Amino acid sequence: MDAAGYVALSRQSGLMREMQVVANNIANLSTTGFRREGVVFAEHVARIEGEVSLSIPHATGRVVDLSQAGLSQTGGTFDFAIQGEGFFLIETPQGNRLTRAGAFTPSAEGELVTPEGYRLLDAGGAPVFVPPGANALLGADGTLSVNGEAVGQVGLWLPTDPEALRHQSGALFDGGAVQPAEGGRLMQGFLEESNVNPVTEIARMIEVQRAYEMGQKFLDAEDSRARSVIQTLGR
Repeated sequence: MDAAGYVALSRQSGLMREMQVVANNIANLSTTGFRREGVVFAEHVARIEGEVSLSIPHATGRVVDLSQAGLSQTGGTFDFAIQGEGFFLIETPQGNRLTRAGAFTPSAEGELVTPEGYRLLDAGGAPVFVPPGANALLGADGTLSVNGEAVGQVGLWLPTDPEALRHQSGALFDGGAVQPAEGGRLMQGFLEESNVNPVTEIARMIEVQRAYEMGQKFLDAEDSRARSVIQTLGR
């Protein structure tokens, strides 16, 4: 395969990866706390002595959109939403994870857990406990109170290295080492929606599809040209 074919195939591979990311964004339009992702394209140029340089695109980087999404009022006692910076810290079998999805319920032991059963961690990294049957109130700073007495504080966290944030599944992220977040505040009885804009994502999907189709036509034309050359030289 000549240089043009390698360049086209590299571009097609990147477009396919971007299509998968866009499709995942659209599939999570209604996922609480979901953060849209994008693909970062990079250009690698190889300079060959005495020949034309070769430029090959790569789409190996992914960027997470951390912009604030809308809040929907639920009235749930243990539905928490974050305004501003920060994530909830969740304990999972794979290690601690970050999320903006704040739908929690008390377990049989009185610990607040996600729908998957993962425990919510407080500002000190310990499970958040609420007395069974208690009508807890959440302050803007994360303080949980029962009958006017504080029983815990929901922590807000950020990755120590912002570049370490990696999407795992659904609304969960691996942030590596974390540190307390400043500036964020909590709201009780609300959930944060997905920050995916359906119009923008569908428009981007159409653009990527058209670009992929153009690349495929180019590859088909290159294949026909190579076959024609081989047939001509083989006579």
